[in-house]
This record gives sequence, structure tokens and C-alpha cells, in this order.
Amino acid sequence: MSTPTPAHDATCEFIGTATTLLRLGPFTVLTDPNFLHRDQLAYLGKGLVSRRRTEPSRDPATLPDLDAVVLSHLHGDHFDRVARRELRREAPVLTTSHAARRLDRWGFHPVAMGRWTTHTLERDGVGLRVTATPGRHAPGPAQALLPPVMGSVLELDDGAGRPFRVYITGDTLYRRSLRAVVDRCGPLDAMVIHLGGTRILGMLVTMDDRQGARLVQAVRPAVTVPVHFDDYGVFRSPRADFERRFARDGLPGDLRLVERGQTVSLVP
Repeated sequence: MSTPTPAHDATCEFIGTATTLLRLGPFTVLTDPNFLHRDQLAYLGKGLVSRRRTEPSRDPATLPDLDAVVLSHLHGDHFDRVARRELRREAPVLTTSHAARRLDRWGFHPVAMGRWTTHTLERDGVGLRVTATPGRHAPGPAQALLPPVMGSVLELDDGAGRPFRVYITGDTLYRRSLRAVVDRCGPLDAMVIHLGGTRILGMLVTMDDRQGARLVQAVRPAVTVPVHFDDYGVFRSPRADFERRFARDGLPGDLRLVERGQTVSLVP
């Protein structure tokens, strides 16, 4: 797989849960803003809650200017009451139609994205195209109990060679159909993968280490960065499980671990 070297850095700063700051060329993108503090409760809908075990490394007041927010879905551990109250509203929020309706009522500027639709940002002659990819937050009919989710592929294009691509999985379970992410968007330079093996009422609703490994095998990113793995009590599959499986199974590409408050390069 040919891997381009972007004209600018491509990095991921991990804030906690699935909240990251992606710096891709001239663009700064925030993902899944979750700023609750340790011991506060995240509301997951249908009367379900989970207590946060960790501290985020930032709060909204310390964020840089944002070009966009990418939101997998509207759950309390992905867009919480702190974000609703304190997040600046200038940047567009790229998200599902379900989440966009609520965010619009809250005074944000959502962009509702259907499966495989795109939204493009431009700055200084460089483009960042965001494509909404499929996600499945629960098996079978249980999907109706949880909000719709999306993943996203961010393509940084400076006009010199093929774009630099980062896949953010969102809170999805593994399905063979996710191979379509590569078939439609092209080879992936990096993947930010939501893990945790989240269980609600005994039901798996995010990838554990086994499902995460299957996704790596299916889409074969050059770099894999795991997030969403230990912040809440409903997360049952720790990152260490994925790290061991990655090594044991000889998964393709480079596994890069990042702690809260740290930054990792996404460049292969």
C-alpha cells in the first residue's frame, strides 16, 4: 500500500473516552466531545447511566479554534451536558440526522450526514473531505434501543498525490460490511478505533479486542490508535487486551498507544 507523507503534520491528541483533537494539515477537528469529570454520570438513554472513572485532559475553555466537530452519535459519553453548555458554537458539527435535530435546537450548527455522504472544508488551498461511514451500535433488533451511529473518513488533500486518510470508527460493532470503507474511500493511513467492549444489559454494543482485531484485518490501516477503552464502568474490554491480541495475531500496520493529554503522530 502506498502511503503519502502529508505536507503538514497529522496528529491525534487524546482527551479521553472518544474525545480527540485531530490536527490534519491546517485543520483542527474535535471528535465526540465528552468533558464530564471523574464520578459524574453519563446518561445513555432509556434510563441507563454509567459513572466516569477518569478525568479528561482538557475542558472546553482550553480548546483551540476548531474547524469542525465530528460526532459519532448522541450519547452522554460522546456529547455531554458540559459540551452542551460550554462548547463554542461556531464550528459545524458533522453527525447523524438523529443527533443533528437535537443539536440544532441547542443552538449548534449541525450538518446532518447520511451514509456515504460527504462534507468538505477548505483552507489555504488544502481540502478536508469528511465521509460518513456505516455503524451499528447493537446487534439485530436491539439497534432500536440505541441512537444511530456513524463512523467517518477524513481525507486531507493538498493536491500533491493521493489524500491522507484517517478512519474514525465511531461506536460500531464489527461487521464484514465495514470492508466497504476501504472499497469506497481507498487505503487508510490511520484508524482511530473505538473499543471498550461496552456492555449494556449484558449486550455488547462496542467492539472488544476480538472484534477490533477483525476490523484491523479487514481494513488494514497503516497506523491504529485505540481510544474509548477505560473511562466508564460499562467498558469491559481494556486496551491491554487489544494490545496483546494485536501482537499475538500479527495484525497489519503499527499500533500506537496514546494516553490522555498526550499526542501521537498518525503518519505511517
